[in-house]
Amino acid sequence: MRKARPKSPAPSEHQTPTVEALTRVLDSAPVGMLVATTKGELIYSNRAIEDLLALQNVSEHPRNLSDLVPAEEQVGLRLQFSRLARGEVTTYRGEHRFCHADGHPIWVMLAASRFPGVTSGADYITVQLTSIELQKRAEEALAYSESRWNYALESARQGVWDHDLRRNTMFYSRMWRIMRGISPEEQVDGDRASWLARVHPDDRDRLVMEADRQHQGDKKFEALEYREQTRNGGYIWILSRGGPIEWDEHGNPTRTVGTDTDITLLKTVEQDLASQKERLRLTLQSIADGMISADSRGHIEFMNPAAEQLTGFTMAQARGMAVNQVFRIHSERTGQVIDCPVWSCFENDQPVRVDDDAILTNRDGSVRDVRCTAAPVRTDGGSRAGAVLVFQDVSQSRMMQRQLAYSASHDALSGLTNRAAFEQSLERVIAACRHQDRTACLVYIDLDHFKPVNDTAGHAAGDALLRQVASTLRDTCRSHDIVARIGGDEFVLLLEGTSLADGTRVAEKAVRGIAALLFNWAGREYRVGASAGITTIGRDPASPLGFMGEADAACYAAKAEGRGRVVAFSSMLTRNKR
Repeated sequence: MRKARPKSPAPSEHQTPTVEALTRVLDSAPVGMLVATTKGELIYSNRAIEDLLALQNVSEHPRNLSDLVPAEEQVGLRLQFSRLARGEVTTYRGEHRFCHADGHPIWVMLAASRFPGVTSGADYITVQLTSIELQKRAEEALAYSESRWNYALESARQGVWDHDLRRNTMFYSRMWRIMRGISPEEQVDGDRASWLARVHPDDRDRLVMEADRQHQGDKKFEALEYREQTRNGGYIWILSRGGPIEWDEHGNPTRTVGTDTDITLLKTVEQDLASQKERLRLTLQSIADGMISADSRGHIEFMNPAAEQLTGFTMAQARGMAVNQVFRIHSERTGQVIDCPVWSCFENDQPVRVDDDAILTNRDGSVRDVRCTAAPVRTDGGSRAGAVLVFQDVSQSRMMQRQLAYSASHDALSGLTNRAAFEQSLERVIAACRHQDRTACLVYIDLDHFKPVNDTAGHAAGDALLRQVASTLRDTCRSHDIVARIGGDEFVLLLEGTSLADGTRVAEKAVRGIAALLFNWAGREYRVGASAGITTIGRDPASPLGFMGEADAACYAAKAEGRGRVVAFSSMLTRNKR
């Protein structure tokens, strides 16, 4: 429903284009905005309020702001408005629940500020409502790392579970308990049968199969949805994301980690809330997101203090400049300049979002991770008046994502690539060699005399030695080569663009480097060696498992020939190993 604009005084001869531009921004902004008297009587609402609350035109249906919130919110909201009215504070910002026209509550971020009337002398209060409903409920794919990222996961309302098969233990985080109505201090039985007993009967058989596939690392089952009974007897919907992060020397998962999210409300809300998540985060003076208003040519008319801080340009410096001269973004992955979202929204005549990997360059040369939305602004007659660009600093959350991604692809002990990430790289290299007429080498390295170190000095010594071996292998290879630990004392090297002769030299250097290690532990010196097998990846139709088998067979032959050497694969080796 189209919202009637509030009756405002006719523009004076002193009004500036910037004020007019801001008025158009308020009318066209994708965030809900209200204007009320100091007593809370509503006199204006913009079009976005209809999408947010299905609110009737306040000019035709006068209401009080307190009518829009549940009873338990009214006292607190009146108190804050009273403080604004008395001048005790100039702005207020807080999270509140507002009532949709159909009765269900919606969480919003409310930002309010007092401003004087232009002609009447009375003061008014502007209210901006940004939906944080999805932010309150949505799950974030946060995985377990050694620190467990407790603060981040708690903030995202994600419950962590950690199944350690070696120790036969099950860890459940505080939030995991809370979402099920369990006291945070209560010990929970981690027995599989106890868990399945809480699962909804209609989901149980399916979940048994899917959970087993998830445990084995099947990418199709990284995320599972099911219903689980809480302590009060009701059921909640759970989105469980997880998979194995550690394996034994045979490639069997030994540890599975994941997060559970209560998506009960997400099952009932409309799908288009996801697309509104960022669009409704419009900022003006009182909020932290950057906002730039541009005219129909894409020249800056207004920018708020947050935009000044993020871009490094003051309003005075930026006014009249093209948006892409101030808001300069490029791709983190490719380094290529990203088209200015304002130009894109002009071309497409619709809002444009950029939230994948955009990097904003400040005027001083510093960079920040950002996500942004640009939306066209139109006059009452429908012609293009300009655009509004909203952007926010997401450096901290993306840093956490990078750290989690690193933890998911690297071996915790050695810091090398883990088996799962290596297998993905091997598939990629095989495909490249097959279709682009390239070659690569796969080197399989197995330590010699490692077991005596473990047996006599203990596992801590063995772990320390494995870290030294990992460092030696990294120093042996080029920066773009892949060095991975795939088992207890088994390592692989994936050397792209390398001939068999060059690959053999690298493997021999690695074997010599390991043999030269002098490992000291508790006053005693230990030496280990290594045997290596190498095979060439080219246009052969072999599978990743086939190439691994070839390198393994060659390594087996190296051990049979006296250890401490490198053997290249041939078909005869496979028959000999058999």
